[in-house]
Amino acid sequence: MTTRRDLAGLIGVGAAAAGALTLASSGVKAQAAGQNTFDRIIANKKMRLGAVTSSAPWFVKDAATGKWGGHFYTIGSALAKDMDVELELVETTWGNAVLDLQSDKIDIMFGLNPTPKRAMAVDFSNPAYDSALVVIGKPGFEPKSWADMNKPEVKISVDLGSAHDQIATLLCPKAQITRFKTINEAMLALKTGRVDAQCIFWMGGVRAVKADPSLGKVIVPQPFFGSTSNAAVRREADKTWLFFVNTWIGYARGLGLVRSAVVESLEQVGVKPEDIPAGITL
Repeated sequence: MTTRRDLAGLIGVGAAAAGALTLASSGVKAQAAGQNTFDRIIANKKMRLGAVTSSAPWFVKDAATGKWGGHFYTIGSALAKDMDVELELVETTWGNAVLDLQSDKIDIMFGLNPTPKRAMAVDFSNPAYDSALVVIGKPGFEPKSWADMNKPEVKISVDLGSAHDQIATLLCPKAQITRFKTINEAMLALKTGRVDAQCIFWMGGVRAVKADPSLGKVIVPQPFFGSTSNAAVRREADKTWLFFVNTWIGYARGLGLVRSAVVESLEQVGVKPEDIPAGITL
């Protein structure tokens, strides 16, 4: 199994990337005002990555040691290593990440699904990997379709401002949708019987039910709703940063590094490839 340390070491700056970074470094004496994100990262030797605590397998922070994990931490670390810059983790939430990009608190946020609303505010990279939306239905509640949940008597929990929130609102406008600050709070509402289902992407749903089967069952409602997991960057006239991120993602996916990071993070929370619901692929 490829470890996080292995992943960081596997990714080396190729000749073309090294040449691009050399050229960028030589012209990095521009003033801070108006400087594009890519040049500023190279000049400051620091890349600010948005990170969400208690959000395994995507991100997780050990409360005792302060150490981060999760596959977007691993992927972000590899990106920073290839750029020969320091990785700085800036805590955010899925709902606040777009605002943090716009206000220049972070340089990049992995794990955002490109919705039209978000795309009006920030730029999205090429997909890091494919994803799919599911629900965790409480014991005895097993809807087969989104239409089965689009009823006034059905209660659904989501984390505020997330893709889960936006998609559930779109597909189930007649349902009672309760919005919480975090995924964990939305999950607690399910566990305590305040809602019938939680809308969530499959990785979080499978991981949660593996850890606590009393939550209910992971269901892939039909029609199948597929999405992608992308990185988001601040919108600016100079697209150098976006172009570099796209190039790097293609490189990392081609070498299997993104998939290895995802598989490792899932194994760390007890999810094996055979646990993946039918119809969903990495």
